[in-house]
Amino acid sequence: MLIVKNTNELFGVGASPGLALGSFRVIEMVEHEDYTQKQIESAEITNEIERIEEATSKAKKQISDIQDKALSTGGTEKAEVMEAHIMILQDPMFLEGFESAVKEKNMTAEGAVQSTVEANAALFESMDNAYMQERAHDIRDIGARIMNALLGIEHPDVSTLSEPTILIAHDIAPSMMASVDQENLLGIVTEVGGKTSHTAILASNMGIPAVMGCAGAVSIAKDIESNDLIYIDGTQGLLKSKLSRDFVEKAKYDIEAEKTIKASLDQFRNRETITKDGTVIQLVANVMGPTEVDAIKAVGAEGVGLFRSEFLFMDRNTLPTENEQFEAYKTVVSGMENKPVIIRTMDIGGDKEVSYLNLEKEMNPFLGYRALRICLSDTEMFQTQLRAILRASAYGKALIMFPMVSSLDEIRAAKEQVDIAKDQLRASGHDFDENIKVGIMIEIPSAAIIADILIKEVDFFSIGSNDLTQYTVAVDRMNQQIGALYNSYHPAMVRLVKAVVDAAQGEDNDKFAGMCGEMAGDPKAALLLVGLGLEEFSVSPAKLLRIRKMISGIDRKYAEKIANEALSLGTASEIEALLVKALPEELKMFL
Repeated sequence: MLIVKNTNELFGVGASPGLALGSFRVIEMVEHEDYTQKQIESAEITNEIERIEEATSKAKKQISDIQDKALSTGGTEKAEVMEAHIMILQDPMFLEGFESAVKEKNMTAEGAVQSTVEANAALFESMDNAYMQERAHDIRDIGARIMNALLGIEHPDVSTLSEPTILIAHDIAPSMMASVDQENLLGIVTEVGGKTSHTAILASNMGIPAVMGCAGAVSIAKDIESNDLIYIDGTQGLLKSKLSRDFVEKAKYDIEAEKTIKASLDQFRNRETITKDGTVIQLVANVMGPTEVDAIKAVGAEGVGLFRSEFLFMDRNTLPTENEQFEAYKTVVSGMENKPVIIRTMDIGGDKEVSYLNLEKEMNPFLGYRALRICLSDTEMFQTQLRAILRASAYGKALIMFPMVSSLDEIRAAKEQVDIAKDQLRASGHDFDENIKVGIMIEIPSAAIIADILIKEVDFFSIGSNDLTQYTVAVDRMNQQIGALYNSYHPAMVRLVKAVVDAAQGEDNDKFAGMCGEMAGDPKAALLLVGLGLEEFSVSPAKLLRIRKMISGIDRKYAEKIANEALSLGTASEIEALLVKALPEELKMFL
């Protein structure tokens, strides 16, 4: 939602944290006219199809070149995004859509591309899922490349920037972000997009501040003198122009202070996470795939607390095979060199959809047929994944975690499937860890309330704070109208976390409770969570060093005192105020 304080200040979505001050460049994409109403004669059909094939090949070559360059410079995340684009370009349904539009509707090559691309993009935009909605940008990015190839237009090139620059555009396509001159890129501002877009993910991985969904940014930029400076805050989602001399000086100071803070965090790489009074905490990372191993090892993660296996099922047209999954899990498990890797079984549904599973549209998808519920229904698919995880466990320390658990019956049914998978692997002669640990996500209030019963059936808990908050306060976290009601510091949420941790610790010393939601990566929450007894924090690699710094500066006994005080408070705002006030002064700058 756009908030306009004045004509020199715009707010959008803080998509990648950080501050930037500098000159800017507006990227204007070529606006293609509408070709969908233009018709051709039947004799021209073959020629138009050949034109599409040539343009598609050219677009694929451009994307492949970007991918090759990314790989040669160590940009695995960029290369992965480009691989997804190549897969879309190779999708028979996508290409057949072009051909059928020419054959059946007598469209020109341009019209066929426009209609097919827009139909596919609209399909993704209609989904109740932020991640899948953002894939529409990828579809349109590919379509724009094909259209430019058809029309002989050069695609915008940002592979070289003449000076340190903030890019402003209606939309910065993922392929453009993957090819950008990273040395001179200070930040990006777009009028569309959000935190889950590929562009935002790439910006975050590159450490580039990004403000997205900032409506009116291009118009504002056109009204600014080309040699003027602009300022962006990728945390607050702010774009500011026509800056006063005092503001520029303050911005420069803040940017240098931010650099100092980042530099000070470097000393926390590859060291134990331990409180001031000697309590050891496991600080592990959330990952989406095997390409992230180097990133999490670079910051010294003590393992993987959440391998989101569902991303192996997305951006494709068929289920991943057992061997495909095995290779992905094996890469991470072996790469972590015997550090724990918790692999969450497929968490599809709710805010994540996969078209080829043909799941019915539901009125309340977050309360519907999703995650473990799908797996226990489609046991063949579940068995394929479990065998792949078990096989990977022979190469390191893998753990299995089930999402969306609401009852003891579900745990027992899932564990039975693990036993069946083990039997199958024994029969086929595959090695695996016979004593692999099995845990569950605590993200449904019913599971949190009976955590003392559930812990008897599993080896560990991982609190999914995002969904647990959503279900506890009955707020759809995607709904902007009621977004302010979604708060993980709600007293009920804090009490549930305490109950889950106590249940895990009360059984025996081999069981633990961790957290893998956004709350675990919130520096302000560190004091509270340590005080509540949380033993494992699983966060994104970008947040790991800051959380290690916070934990290292906290005294466990003092944290317990503050947590007990928080448990007595009646509102989220009171709890947040207490935590900020109680935090040691030397840590407040890291909030």
